[in-house]
Parts: sequence; structure tokens; C-alpha cells
Amino acid sequence: MRAWPHTGALLLMWRGAIVATFNVRPDIDAAAAKLNNTFGSKREIQRLPEVLWEGETVEMLATGVYGKGNGLVAMTNQRLIFLKHGVLSQQVEDFPYNRISSVQWSGGLIMGTLIVFASGNKAEIKQVPKDQGRALADQLRARLAAGGAPAAPAAGASAPAGAPDVASRLQTLDQLRASGAITDEEYRDRRARILDSL
Repeated sequence: MRAWPHTGALLLMWRGAIVATFNVRPDIDAAAAKLNNTFGSKREIQRLPEVLWEGETVEMLATGVYGKGNGLVAMTNQRLIFLKHGVLSQQVEDFPYNRISSVQWSGGLIMGTLIVFASGNKAEIKQVPKDQGRALADQLRARLAAGGAPAAPAAGASAPAGAPDVASRLQTLDQLRASGAITDEEYRDRRARILDSL
């Protein structure tokens, strides 16, 4: 086994294959270890804890293109997140399970497109590796069939522990707009979604 430090990740050579370990959080590291390729998403994996709610855990990751660039799709115990973290800007789009009406997977030879229908909108995440996309679509369908609940809820748990209150979510949204990370239109759209979740 041989190791190289690389962009915040530790690259290990194991039986001829390079495997990245990120040492971010156990749940994120476990999901990232299942990715065949982390090219173009290392920064997003490192920054993922910044967009997660308290108590939120990552169950599955995939890479893909949504909107203006490559990013990371994270399936958590509470929502589906697309994260694109550039040098000058950050794009975060989240889809709470109670807002997702259906999921479609369209696979090609190597890549495919994951289509999420949520709150009357259609989000297409393209260039998702075929194995990751199919597995993600299957997990999402199972989650939706279970009514958005995690596959194995904790005994005695009532409401999702740690979902931030509306005031703190709105405050975070205000900070993103003030820093220029999101446009006024994105701000209005996300603010409406937060208020609709009440």
C-alpha cells in the first residue's frame, strides 16, 4: 500500500487502484468510498458537512452535472442535496423527501440522467455514472414508497432530530444572498420553499 496526500484527501494505492479517503466524517467517508470516481467532486465532499443539518447523516453519494457545473449529489436521512462548490461561489439545491413526487432514471452506456420531480419542478442531474445513478434512483424510490422516512428509523424517535428551525434556515439564506453566493431569484425561491415547509 502506498499513500499520497492530495487536495485534502489521502490517496491510497490498493491492488493497483487509487482509493481516496477524505477523513471528513464517518458517514461521508463510507459513502465516498463507494464512489468509483471522485474527479471533480473532492471539494464538495470536503465541504459537505457545512450544508448538512444537525443530526443529518449521509447515506449515499453520486457525482453529476446540475445547472452550471459538476457537483455532488448526496442522499441523506432527511433530503436529497446537490452541492457545487466553486472557488468563488457555491450552489446548494436541496429536495426534502416530502416535496419529491417521483424520480426517473435514464441510463446510457456509461452515464445517465437522474430526474427528480419536486414541488412542481423538474430537476435533471446529468452525467451521473450509471451504477451510482441506478442505485441512487432505487434508494430514492424506496424512500418515497416508505413515505420519506428513513429505511430503519431509530426506536423511540419522534420528529427528525436536529432539523434546524425556520429562523436559522432563513438567516443562513440571508447570509448566502448577502455574500453573493445566490441570486435574488434563488433567494426568493428558496425562501418560499422554507416557508412552505411550515
